[in-house]
Amino acid sequence: MRIAILSDIHGNLAALDAVLADVAARGGVDGCWVLGDLCAMGYAPSEVLDRLVNLPSPVFIRGNTDRFVTTGDRPGPTVEQAAHDPALVPVLAELSGSFGWTTGYLAAHNRLDWLRALPLDHRLTLPDGARVLLVHAAPGADDGDGLIPTLDDGALAAVLDGCDADLVCAGHFHWTMDRALGKRRIINPGSVGLPFPPDLRAAYAILQADRAGYSIAFHRAEYDRGAVLERMRRSGNPGADYLERFLTGKHTAPWMAGWDGRSYTPPVSE
Repeated sequence: MRIAILSDIHGNLAALDAVLADVAARGGVDGCWVLGDLCAMGYAPSEVLDRLVNLPSPVFIRGNTDRFVTTGDRPGPTVEQAAHDPALVPVLAELSGSFGWTTGYLAAHNRLDWLRALPLDHRLTLPDGARVLLVHAAPGADDGDGLIPTLDDGALAAVLDGCDADLVCAGHFHWTMDRALGKRRIINPGSVGLPFPPDLRAAYAILQADRAGYSIAFHRAEYDRGAVLERMRRSGNPGADYLERFLTGKHTAPWMAGWDGRSYTPPVSE
């Protein structure tokens, strides 16, 4: 069996199409695991969902931004934080506007109920008996720090305690990772739509499995990011400036501060 593992598409249809074309060029797959954050912050949320539901044997879980879109929850900063620090007001306005736009777009295309019904996690068993857990951030959570590569072994073991899986597939922190902790393996395929620099190509992974075991290869697909920015600005999504910072490599995450940028990062299979 061959499975494409995708995560953090964030409404970036061009990046998703580039990945799907790359998957097809590599011989296709029998199924797809999609690890959440499907459509928020991009220019084509409903179109991305249209592509995803037509993938071969897809399995979906929800990400934190999927929850934000369907429930009205929001990431920081809060209104109270912005009231105490006026410098946060533009950030609050940008994020609130972008999530509100996505909610309205999906409501117009009758997609909110489908997105709302996505599960927090999903369990599978590979042909060799390996137990797989699909999550977005971490077992039992779609938000927070997740399984970031800066966690030491003790902290990572605490987060995974009781998850009862041999292979944990997660997204959320937008960085490709392949890490062993004892007999357990933890991977992140990277972000399709909003990867962190220096490699801004769309990221994904392919798992191959049979009764003898499994292997995972990590891939990247190039696409026209300039065209995405143009489409984003034409869409009217208020998050265009935020997306531009991502797609031009100007945005990084706080957890990356002081990190070597290499630990547990697997090579890309060209």
